Amino acid sequence: MKIKAPASKSYFQRALAIASLAEMTSILQNITWCDDTIIAKNIVEQLGSETEEDNGMLWIYPRKNEILNKDFFAGEAGLSIRMFSPILALNADNFSFTGMGSLLNRPIESIVETLAKLGVDIKSNAGKLPLQINGKLQAAEIEIDGSLGSQLLTGLLIALPLLDGDSKILVKNLKSKPYIDMTLSIMKNFGVKVVNNDYQEFIIKGNQKYRGKKYNIEGDWSGAAFLLVAGAISNKIEVENLSANSQQADKKILEALELAGAKITINEDSVLVEKNQLNAFDFDATHCPDLFPPLVSLAAVCKGTTKITGVNRLIHKESNRAKTLQQEFAKMGVKINLQDDLMFIEGGEIKPTTIDSHNDHRIAMAGYLFNILPEIKIEVLNKDTINKSYPGFYNDLI
Repeated sequence: MKIKAPASKSYFQRALAIASLAEMTSILQNITWCDDTIIAKNIVEQLGSETEEDNGMLWIYPRKNEILNKDFFAGEAGLSIRMFSPILALNADNFSFTGMGSLLNRPIESIVETLAKLGVDIKSNAGKLPLQINGKLQAAEIEIDGSLGSQLLTGLLIALPLLDGDSKILVKNLKSKPYIDMTLSIMKNFGVKVVNNDYQEFIIKGNQKYRGKKYNIEGDWSGAAFLLVAGAISNKIEVENLSANSQQADKKILEALELAGAKITINEDSVLVEKNQLNAFDFDATHCPDLFPPLVSLAAVCKGTTKITGVNRLIHKESNRAKTLQQEFAKMGVKINLQDDLMFIEGGEIKPTTIDSHNDHRIAMAGYLFNILPEIKIEVLNKDTINKSYPGFYNDLI
């Protein structure tokens, strides 16, 4: 079976934001849509850009229109709320910024505290959405806590080079470092450079300008991880539109598959995974927490007990993902134990059942992928939640 991976929403959202700030037109190639990328497109259009789509390409014409609607909406896209908050604050105006669903319950006080250090008048609703942002962002030297992730830092890195003065960001305990590599790589492609001193200090020269360009969006390793695991447990699956040189954090699924004993063939633009004897493995997912669901699916059919590190990164996802994985995989006969930052998965036989996605796209995919096995039927409640990242997953897999 051959399946083409969709466009990486992580790359697509960042490239959309950066292209909207460029001086000239940009063209993004190899695009596919999901809820999160549609939200990002809506935001850049509301900020004044115009877009035009044709044959898998998106033209972005930046700063064509005035900002008339000051009420911005991020849906359930955590990256959008954190990345676009500093970008909104580039404008000397008064905005509201909110979302829906689980995003309304996620803590966002770090955005308030950080942008306040940069001169922005910003308020939250008792540490939750909505945000009230009254620009304008000022160049400065600040210190931030990176233990909750990299998304706010991404927004700062994108926005600060456009200011008149120089800035410096000191970061403590940064998690999800590969996503910062991704952000800096896209920025560099569009003509803006930042000095990264071991992820602890970022030196940002002001008065830089993004140049419009043609940019190819990579295939998505996050969505492909589920397909590759499905190949390892069934017969074989080749996933096309994947770059082995990608900076995406979730490319590390290849390491986990190799540790488990799957047969892997890496080609120029695809990865082939074939069934083999699978054994338990140890894996650190601290910097790639979105891999937990497919890793659990893989571990569930491995002989022995698998240990995965990084559970503390799972609390503030679309669900409390550690608890949700434990609860829903128990219905399939898979025992999961949680101990501080560790997850232990006991491999065994998968039982047909019905699971609840908890409105979490990655939980839905992690359970549904077992339907590739002829003797297994896993029903998923709230299954349309996959539209957040990979609307075609069910059709592609079965």
